[in-house]
Amino acid sequence: MNLPLAFIENTKRQLGEAYPSFQESLQQPAPVSIRINPKKYVAEENLPSVPWSKFGFYLSERPVFTLDPLLHAGAYYVQEASSMFLEQAVLQSAGDSESLNVLDLCAAPGGKSTHLLSLLNGKSLLVTNEVIRSRANILNENITKWGNVNVITTSNDADAFQSLPLFFDLIVVDAPCSGEGLFRKEPDSLKEWSLQNIELCYKRQRRILANVWSSLKENGILIYCTCTYNKFENEENLLWLSHQQNLAFVELSIPDEWGIEKVEENKIVGYRFYPHRVKGEGFFISVVRKLEAKADHIRHGKSAKLIPLKKIPSQMSEWIIEPGDYTFFQWGDTISFLPSGKISDAQIIVDRLNIISAGITAGTLKHDKVIPEHSLAMSRALNQENIHLLDLSLDEAREYLRRNSLNRAENEKGFALATYKSLPLGWVNILHNRINNLYPSNWRIRMA
Repeated sequence: MNLPLAFIENTKRQLGEAYPSFQESLQQPAPVSIRINPKKYVAEENLPSVPWSKFGFYLSERPVFTLDPLLHAGAYYVQEASSMFLEQAVLQSAGDSESLNVLDLCAAPGGKSTHLLSLLNGKSLLVTNEVIRSRANILNENITKWGNVNVITTSNDADAFQSLPLFFDLIVVDAPCSGEGLFRKEPDSLKEWSLQNIELCYKRQRRILANVWSSLKENGILIYCTCTYNKFENEENLLWLSHQQNLAFVELSIPDEWGIEKVEENKIVGYRFYPHRVKGEGFFISVVRKLEAKADHIRHGKSAKLIPLKKIPSQMSEWIIEPGDYTFFQWGDTISFLPSGKISDAQIIVDRLNIISAGITAGTLKHDKVIPEHSLAMSRALNQENIHLLDLSLDEAREYLRRNSLNRAENEKGFALATYKSLPLGWVNILHNRINNLYPSNWRIRMA
């Protein structure tokens, strides 16, 4: 690996005598790891565990994930192991409180958001945000596959969250960075590296932190992380933030055998991951608690409204487990639902942010009928006992995910749920002479 000279000099200053071991680790293959969806899937026996995550596991080799129907069913997420340390940061700082408002600010493609959904109580609400719209659509796809009801996907710049002062109990800022920790895994990040890019990154990171800080509640937790090593984007940014705001760093309990470096400098506390010390890529994380808060003036947005339905269609009552736990509302020509306990907070979010999806989109109204939406098929709120199931073989599942026709004789007509190993993949409509494949066309597998 042809590392830039300036990067070598910076990293040698940080690592000293350990630099040769670090450099050697970059020549080794990157570990392959996944994080399971605990509400949908149980990991295979004897898979080595990621030490800091009860949901993370290492694979001995990298399969062709695109062709695995379980990935598309939301059974697991392909995620780099070091970044799964978010689990420890959340559990040791925010705990498992029943009703939290949580923001994942720079969320695409969805690794940390899906992880948060596995950690949070179902009474909490996650806002998962990505400013770049194309990436926000990818984020929404992965969130939909995970199947949680208690999530709203948005596409906003960090500045927009100043319209939500003192709103969030927990904010995760996985800041856009120079990507030094991904050199081994993503060679393109090496091509884009420069000292000028680092300067652009840390200035942007400070702007993001400054813009989102007011939306954190007093005593709320902010988790800041990057996939880079240098101090400019990590310690220096945290030192800058500590000079701007009244905060305290939260120390985490970490076993020595995990190989994670604890950073303590100028009262800054953080944790750095090096590939020669952990089975994972480069990563940095720090946890801070907001000690003092002042309510800023609220800037209202577009004033969209969530108007609860007085009566939901009978089909909805049959399709959804415990429909009384949710508030149903009409959004355009679709019906969606969110946990009733969070509907007032959801209204505030919808009022002030640019929304991509809110909760589960259950169906589209067409005359007097409801056409089920893909989001409902993937949802854990779906009542499969009241739905005709069409279990597919591996080859059939791949054809379904390519949005090709299914050649099967079925006696029962109407909407059915295509499944693979008992996990939903999406809807089909069984007609007299054919089966219509209703898998979202923009999600289809294009690999031969």
